[in-house]
Amino acid sequence: MPAGLGEFLRSRRERLTPEAVGLPLGRRRRTPGLRREEVAELAGIGVDWYVRLEQGRTVRPSAATIDALAAALRLDDTERAHLAVLARQTARPAFEPETVPPAVKRLIEGLDQPAYATGRRWDVLAWNDAAGELFTDFGACADEDRNILVYLLLDPATRRLFGKDWAAMARHTVTQFRAAHDVFAGDPMFTRLAARLAAGSPEFTAWWEDHDISVGRGSGRKVLHHPVRGVLTYDYATFQANDDAAVRLTVYAPAK
Repeated sequence: MPAGLGEFLRSRRERLTPEAVGLPLGRRRRTPGLRREEVAELAGIGVDWYVRLEQGRTVRPSAATIDALAAALRLDDTERAHLAVLARQTARPAFEPETVPPAVKRLIEGLDQPAYATGRRWDVLAWNDAAGELFTDFGACADEDRNILVYLLLDPATRRLFGKDWAAMARHTVTQFRAAHDVFAGDPMFTRLAARLAAGSPEFTAWWEDHDISVGRGSGRKVLHHPVRGVLTYDYATFQANDDAAVRLTVYAPAK
């Protein structure tokens, strides 16, 4: 079983306290969070079996067991769904970058408003001139730099562009990447990107250790502080491509 499940379970176990789940504090604890045997007891499963889950060994939990673990670990709906995805996984093939369908690429390039397409690693797969002018010249970037996470976390100009909203937006993007990273746990394409971001961004390191996960926002509003055009307010919406649900199309329009 892929390692993502064990890492996710451990992260959620370590953030709980005995008091939060109605257990006595008992003797002094060397590490934060619940003990494995406590989670197993709360979920009504064997300790050895739970340990095998955290170790990423080949165990196939039933839907009832997934629900019991989610309840024991006090998971919200997003975390519960993520746990179910990880628990159902078998060995994954190596990650292959997505390809934007030609019709979607032509649509993006033909739009007057900023638009781009991204994949599961947040690689920028296609973009138009308006997006390049508003954000950065993706065409001039090296392949490994053509990535929303690299742009948000490692380019100082991005902090100025997004102003006071930068931290909240960057953190939310990291939580979305964390969810995809769990699914591809151990894949070098994901681990290399995470290592690069950790080396260059102390904020990423702190957020990464929190192991928060989230799903994307379908739409919203962003206020940008453009170095030439001044303060700009855009509404945006994100769509999945029917040809490949891993490809996300994001389109911006001036707010009215």
